Amino acid sequence: MDAEIREKIAGEVVLSAHPGRTLRKWREDFEISQRDLARHLETVPSVISDYESERRASPGAGFIRRYVQGLVDLDTLHGSRVGQRLGARPHSEGILGMQEFSVAVPLKAFAERLDAKAVGRIGLSRDIHGYTLLDAPRAILSIDAAHYVEVYGWTTQRALIFANVRYGRSPMVAIRAHPLKPAAVVFANPGRIDPLAIRLSEVENIPLLTTALPAPTILERLEEL
Repeated sequence: MDAEIREKIAGEVVLSAHPGRTLRKWREDFEISQRDLARHLETVPSVISDYESERRASPGAGFIRRYVQGLVDLDTLHGSRVGQRLGARPHSEGILGMQEFSVAVPLKAFAERLDAKAVGRIGLSRDIHGYTLLDAPRAILSIDAAHYVEVYGWTTQRALIFANVRYGRSPMVAIRAHPLKPAAVVFANPGRIDPLAIRLSEVENIPLLTTALPAPTILERLEEL
């Protein structure tokens, strides 16, 4: 599984128009600091920073290989928390679509793409690395605790988009009850939003947005990101 993960990350970096930003996205997904990664690679944090910010020329294959191996090595030392999540296979019931972005996307830009508006007091000043579109009733009924991790694909830094939502209470209660948290939640074409859903989003510091777009249109628009 480690080999598959390394191949996935390295391939995404090589094919990215912004390899440095893609490296940074993956380091953030692994929750590893520049300092810790630099120490493991026996270099200085400024080297990591320069590549990630693209102040240096695009990293070569050797550096990418060492960088990715360093992420996997450090994750192994931390109990393979990220590796276990990345190894999960998609559970199709209730999941209408998933995508991982090659670089971080500002949540504000994501919201504009979906004509989405924020609900509550949590701002949109953060990035997301992917999204999962779910049919809310089917997902809540079919995805148990053992399979919940599959909703997050390769990263928790993603937006969970719930279609067929009436009030939004059930999705937010489910998110509240699980230790994994998304970077944002979007309700697609909902009815009246339950005040409890808004309150839970604020307690968890998760931006809550709504859009009037139906699920097929959401997928169509997000394919362009």
